[in-house]
Amino acid sequence: MNHTPQAFVTTNAGLPPNYERLKEEYEVAELRGPHSSAAVRTTMINMPNKVSLPDHIVWSLFNTLFMNFCCLGFIAFAYSVKSRDRKMVGDVTGAQAYASTAKCLNICVLVFSILLVVITIITVTLVCVNTV
Repeated sequence: MNHTPQAFVTTNAGLPPNYERLKEEYEVAELRGPHSSAAVRTTMINMPNKVSLPDHIVWSLFNTLFMNFCCLGFIAFAYSVKSRDRKMVGDVTGAQAYASTAKCLNICVLVFSILLVVITIITVTLVCVNTV
């Protein structure tokens, strides 16, 4: 029996050639591999560390429910969800971009809501003082 590697080419009209590997060729390559005196090949797989990327979803949900100034809290919540989706897919750069936008929107909502509460308190106290 001849154990030399061979490939059969089947010609199909207009189609690319179809190469089929013979079973004998595979067995010969399998048997020849470990017993050869060639250098040993090693494969190194770099596994990325689990990146702890905050998506600010709890903060965005709080701002959506309690401090939704001009719907910015809802928009921040949408960006937080997009950030979480990107993180689940493995797109760290996209997740960081969405998380950064959500963080900026959450800060804006918080500042505007606090200013609105302070201005409301000042206005109410000035109206009450002037009416007395």
